[in-house]
Amino acid sequence: MLRRTLIGASATLSLAGTAAQAQPRTGAPSRSQPRTPAPPLATSPAASPIGQVDTIARFVMLMDAETGAILLNKQADERMPPASMSKLMTMYVVFEWIKNGRLRLDQMLPVSDAAWRMGGSRMFLELNSTVSVEDLIRGVIIQSGNDACIVLAEAIAGSERAFAELMNTTARELGLTGSTFRNATGWPDPDHRMTARDLAVLSQRAIRDHPDSYRFYGERSFRWNNITQENRNPILGRVNGADGLKTGHTEEAGYCLVGSVKRGERRLILVVGGLPSMRTRLEESERLLEWGFREFDNVVLFRAADTIEEVPVYLGDRRTVPLVGGREVVATVPRGWRDSLQAKVRFDAPVPAPVVKGQELGRLEVTGRGVPPMTLPLYAGADVDRLGVFARIPAVVGRMIGNMN
Repeated sequence: MLRRTLIGASATLSLAGTAAQAQPRTGAPSRSQPRTPAPPLATSPAASPIGQVDTIARFVMLMDAETGAILLNKQADERMPPASMSKLMTMYVVFEWIKNGRLRLDQMLPVSDAAWRMGGSRMFLELNSTVSVEDLIRGVIIQSGNDACIVLAEAIAGSERAFAELMNTTARELGLTGSTFRNATGWPDPDHRMTARDLAVLSQRAIRDHPDSYRFYGERSFRWNNITQENRNPILGRVNGADGLKTGHTEEAGYCLVGSVKRGERRLILVVGGLPSMRTRLEESERLLEWGFREFDNVVLFRAADTIEEVPVYLGDRRTVPLVGGREVVATVPRGWRDSLQAKVRFDAPVPAPVVKGQELGRLEVTGRGVPPMTLPLYAGADVDRLGVFARIPAVVGRMIGNMN
């Protein structure tokens, strides 16, 4: 594999003084919830690219939504009870069905006995009534209604059990390797598990794949059955730029949150879990989010059409093909540490013709002191046709002679 280093022979990509700039970028009977003592709080700090950060949260993952850079990681790959945070997957499936035209916001769905009897947090749906999909979405996201989850699950898959299998299939498609689902609500089950990393990635995909539906996560309250309930997300209205996503709480999981904050062109996604109270959940979430915005920034390395490298082409009607990012190539770096950034291009060469514009040909690796490692795909910036039969002969002969030497 041919290895090239950008910016001449220097492994350092100097951003100072170049075009690349930082971007400010009626009540029903309920099942009682099983009570399991909360595990003791871990005292180990969270790891970050610029050193350890103390936190009382048992699980932490702080991610830059655009670049995928991990700014904080504490037991992020340990499987944990996600509680109501797993409703993010329930909603992802629902939004996929809406996006694909298999479900409509104004579609009316029946409330079954199973949904009406569901315990825990509820939307307070009436037995045998019908409710629109849009109201059910608000019931799940704003009110964390377990009854609303069951109605949606039964409408899509016929039963909650079948819907849980659909959640598992979707998780595999999204690459959520640490997640298994047994219900649509996050009701305690020893086999219902997620990781903080999977929750962050799922949130990233929810924001990216369903931008029109993501608005529901930022709504502050919802009234149903003459009962107004406030959104349980504590960072809404408290943390500047907060616009989603979901809280969770059980005795086993403790107090948890998946939250997202957007300021300018930057968006951070935070997952915290295992906290002892609602107050500490809010305080730790706010503190860690502010830390992420304060300590890191995003830098544009290349514009979408910039040629990053020229790749040799074998038997093509042109000798090289430009290698491009296909979109802005953005890196997350510690503030004030941009001079240590290194960017390296890796690709196989020569590339045999024909080459199709948009074909993946290599990757860009970004590293540096205090820089979260990133690997991004690079693509052909132009079509390259294969030479005709007679035109190929000199190139083939030339390569054979070169191999003999």
